[in-house]
Amino acid sequence: MSNKSTATLPILPGATLGILGGGQLGRLFTLAARGMGYKVMVLDPDAASPAGQMADVHLRADYSDTAALQQMGEACVAVTTEFENVPAASLIELARHCRVSPDAAAVAIVQDRSHEKTWLKDKGFATAPFALLDNETGLEAALAATGTPALLKVSRFGYDGKGQARVNTLDEARAAFREFGSQPCVLEGFVNLQCEVSVVLARNDAGECALFPVAENRHVNGILDVSIVPARVSESLAGQARTMAREVASQLGYVGIMAVEFFVADGRLMVNEIAPRPHNSGHYTLDACVTDQFEQQVRALVGLPLGDSRLLSPVAMVNILGDRWQNGGPHWDTLLAHPNIKLHLYGKEAARPGRKMGHFNVLDADPAAALALAEAMRDAL
Repeated sequence: MSNKSTATLPILPGATLGILGGGQLGRLFTLAARGMGYKVMVLDPDAASPAGQMADVHLRADYSDTAALQQMGEACVAVTTEFENVPAASLIELARHCRVSPDAAAVAIVQDRSHEKTWLKDKGFATAPFALLDNETGLEAALAATGTPALLKVSRFGYDGKGQARVNTLDEARAAFREFGSQPCVLEGFVNLQCEVSVVLARNDAGECALFPVAENRHVNGILDVSIVPARVSESLAGQARTMAREVASQLGYVGIMAVEFFVADGRLMVNEIAPRPHNSGHYTLDACVTDQFEQQVRALVGLPLGDSRLLSPVAMVNILGDRWQNGGPHWDTLLAHPNIKLHLYGKEAARPGRKMGHFNVLDADPAAALALAEAMRDAL
C-alpha cells in the first residue's frame, strides 16, 4: 500500500490530482486545478469526455476497472469525484493508494435515495413525506402514507428528472414501477411548495466549513433552468438553510464540496437531496464569488485553507440545453453583446434535447435587473 493514502497536507502545486467522472463538473474542476498548478488525471470511459479534453491524462476505462484504478492510485496524490454514482468499491480501492475525498462511506449514503432519505429522517432533518419500495406489493401502503399525487423515483441513477414519474392512482404507480424495471424506489408526497433553494459548501478535515450564498432555483421538466443569487427569501430562512447544510455535512463527516437542496414549503425548510460534489446551482460562483466552487473543491481535496466564499455581485445563472441547437444553433452574438454576461461552454460534441451544454451568468448590482436580462437572453438565445 502506498503511503500517499496518508498524504501530508497541504498537497502543493505540482502534484497530480485525480477525478472520477469526465463531464462538465470534472472539466471545471480540471481547469481550476490546472490553473492552480496541479496536474490532473481523469478516469472516464467516454473518449470525448469534456474533462478528458482538459486533463494531463485521460484514462478511458470503466469506473470499476481494476487496472485503471491502480494506475490512478499510483499516479495521484489525491482523488475526488464529479458525480455520486461512482461505485463505492472503487473509492475504497483508491483509498488504499492515495487520499480520497469525499470518502466511500459518505458517498454510499447519498448515492442511493432510499439510504439518503432514511439517513436524513434518522438524523432529524425534515423531508417531504416518503415511503420506501422494494416490490410492487408495497405500493398501496406507500400511497396511503404519502398521499396523492406523489412522485415515484428510482433509488439509484436518477438525475435531471430522469427515473421519476408523477402518479395519481395505484394503477399509475404500478405502471411506473414496472416501467422502472421494478427496482427499488422512493415514493415522495407533494408539499405546498413555495420555492426551492440550495446551499453549496466546502468542509475540510478539521471540520471547518465555507458556505456559499443561498441560491433560489427554478426547474423546467426536472432540469435546473435558472438560479437566482441571493435567493429571494428572508434572511432568517437563508440563515436556517446555511445552518442545516452545515449540520448535514457535519453529520456525514464530509470532506470536500457538496450541495444541499431544500424545498421551502409553508415557510419551512425540508431537505430534498444531497449532492456529494459541485452542483449546477453553484455555477454562479465561477463569476460572482471570491472563490468558485471548483477551486474550493481543489482546496478541500489538497488540504489548503478554504477560500473566501463571499458574493461579489448579485447574479442569475441560466443553463443552456441541447434543445437550443435544434433550429440552427444558439445566437451567441446576441448573448455576448452584453458585457455583464459570462458564458461557459462545456465542450460537448453532441447537442441533444435536455443535455446541459453550458451556462451563462448575468451579473448586476440590481438583482432584479440581473434576472430580467437572464430571462430575456435565455429566450433570445
